[in-house]
Amino acid sequence: QVQLVESGGGLVQAGGSLRLSCAASGRAFSWSAMGWFRQTPGKERESIAAISANGGNTYYADSGTGRFTISRDNAKNTMYLQMNNLKPEDAAVYYCAAGRWSDLIASRIDEVNSWGQGTQVTVSS
Repeated sequence: QVQLVESGGGLVQAGGSLRLSCAASGRAFSWSAMGWFRQTPGKERESIAAISANGGNTYYADSGTGRFTISRDNAKNTMYLQMNNLKPEDAAVYYCAAGRWSDLIASRIDEVNSWGQGTQVTVSS
């Protein structure tokens, strides 16, 4: 199992950008698929992007396609989410996750191996 810590959240105006980072500890990071989820009050946690262990495959939910870019640097044990053209509806707590590719893209949150503590993203209109 990997331990995950997110950073980079904050307050941004609509149309602005943020880059989230997820620092991982443990060698398992290099062979784990990774993903970003988000959650708003009263709603289930949903997958918004995922990346395979070697970075060769990526997945985006419709909500992030064309605006979000997921990437990873296995040498630094870190994953990133670049978010551009942010909208008020993107406001949420964002979590990074490690697990199986199929579970991450299907939002099978009970099957995810590891979660970060979450970082708040607020978008003002």
